[in-house]
Amino acid sequence: MLMDVSSEMIHSLLPVYLISVLGVSAVTIGFIEGAAEATAQITKIFSGALSDYLGKRKGLAILGYGLSAVTKPIFALAPGVGWILTARLTDRVGKGIRGAPRDALVADLVPSSMRGAAYGLRQSLDTLGALAGPLIAVGLMLLWANDYQAVFWVAAIPAVLAVSLLMFGVREPGRPVTELRRNPISRDALRQLDRPYWWVVILGAVFTLARFSEAFLLLRAQSNGLAIAWLPIVLVTMNLAYAVSAYPFGKLADRFNHQHLLMIGLCLLIIADLILALGDHWLWTLCGSVVWGFHMGMTQGLLATMVANAAPKFLRGTAFGFFNLVSGIALLVASVLAGLLWQYGGPALTFYGGAGFCIVTLAGLAMRPRKGRSHYCD
Repeated sequence: MLMDVSSEMIHSLLPVYLISVLGVSAVTIGFIEGAAEATAQITKIFSGALSDYLGKRKGLAILGYGLSAVTKPIFALAPGVGWILTARLTDRVGKGIRGAPRDALVADLVPSSMRGAAYGLRQSLDTLGALAGPLIAVGLMLLWANDYQAVFWVAAIPAVLAVSLLMFGVREPGRPVTELRRNPISRDALRQLDRPYWWVVILGAVFTLARFSEAFLLLRAQSNGLAIAWLPIVLVTMNLAYAVSAYPFGKLADRFNHQHLLMIGLCLLIIADLILALGDHWLWTLCGSVVWGFHMGMTQGLLATMVANAAPKFLRGTAFGFFNLVSGIALLVASVLAGLLWQYGGPALTFYGGAGFCIVTLAGLAMRPRKGRSHYCD
C-alpha cells in the first residue's frame, strides 16, 4: 500500500508531464509505459525462480522494494526523457524483483481455501495505496501551483516507509529442514508445470493485450478537457472501484467457477472501453475509469489465485515469474499499439481497439470447456 502511494503520486502525473513539459509523443509514452511494465514482469521470472531455489522470499522482496524506493528522487532531478526512462525502468526492475516472491509468500502464508480472499485483500490494500497516491498528488499540485518536481520529491517518503515496514514487520514461514533444494528451472522441475498452468499463462497474456496501460486514461481525460492539476482524479476513481471490489471478488473466486468470473470481467472491460471511446467530456472518462476499476478488481486477484492453484508449492515463485514474463511482453505490445492508434487514429480508436480485442478474447474463452478450480491445493 505504501509503495503504491509513492508510485502513483508520480505515475498519475508522469504522462502529462512528459507531453506538456518534455514534449514527447503518445507513441513514446506508450513505449515507456509498455517497456517499464514489461521490464517488471520479465524480471519476476528470475526472482521467482531464485526464491524457490533458496526457499526464502522476504530478502528478495526487500531488495525489490528498496530499489524502487531509491529511484523516486530521480524523477524529481531528471533533466530529460532519457533520465525519466531510466528511472521508470529501474523502478520496475525493483517491482519485478519483489513481485513473484511476494505473491508466492502470500500463498505460503494462507491455506488454499482462503487464497482467493488473501489475494483479493492484497489487491485491495495495493489499490488503496494507488487511490491515496493520486489524491495526494492532486492536493499538492493545487497547493504548489503545478510544481511537478516538488510532488515527485514528496513521493519518496512513503517509499522509505514501505521498505522499513517490510524489514521489521513481516516474517516468513521457515522451510522444512527435510525439504531438498531443487533447481526450479530445470527440465524435470518445469515438467511439474502442466497444461492447466500454461492455460492460465496464455489466458493472462491475452487479457493483458486487451488492457493497455492506464496512462491512456489520463491522456483521455486531458483530451476531454480536464485540467492538469485534476488529472490524478482519474486514477483515484479507477482505484477506488478497484479497491472496494478486489476483496469481495477474491472471496467469490474461492466459491465460483473461475472461467465465468473472467468472462464477466471481460464484459466490464468492453463496457469501459466503449464509454471511454464515445464520451466527449471528462465526466465520461471518470465513468469509464470506474468500470475499468471494477474489471481490475474482478480479474487481477483471480488470475493470481489461478496461478497459485495450478502450480506445486516448490515452484510457486517460478510459476508467478513465467506468468508475469508472458504478461509483461503482452503489455509492451498492447501499450505500443495503443500509442500508435492514439497518434494516427485518435483517442476513440485506441479504446475501440481495446474493446475489439476483448471480444476476440471473450469468444476464445467461451469456446474452451469450463472447469472449476485447479488441482494443487497444498
